[in-house]
Amino acid sequence: MEYRIRPFRADDTEAVVALWESCGLVRPWNDPRRDIARKATVQPELFLVAESEISGVVAAGMAGFDGHRGWVNYLAVQPDLQGSGLGRTLMGEFERLLTDLGCPKVNLQIRAGNERVLGFYESLGYSDDRTVSLGKRLIPDV
Repeated sequence: MEYRIRPFRADDTEAVVALWESCGLVRPWNDPRRDIARKATVQPELFLVAESEISGVVAAGMAGFDGHRGWVNYLAVQPDLQGSGLGRTLMGEFERLLTDLGCPKVNLQIRAGNERVLGFYESLGYSDDRTVSLGKRLIPDV
């Protein structure tokens, strides 16, 4: 099957939210529609989807670059297409775009409980940075 990677469009919102839900990425404290609206205001060209003519949106992810590090968030591939190489292709596109921006290093986080994706990222050359990620919510979504 052929896939086209392109920037996210507002009319992709419900398909992307459904994809994230099917992949177990949505959490009660993060409103995915608000996350999408926020991303649309900052580097929207780094919010990508993969689509097929038959199935529509089958993969999506967000990336960003703050001048120091790049980040990839919400990378999801439709469950029945996981292992097809689509995630690898999407990550490659993010790495290319970030490199073009002068980004020296890209980071990503994996939620506790989603360790099954570690092998995927390790196969792409990612490794444990031996860091602890801390967070503080400034604007509640609930």
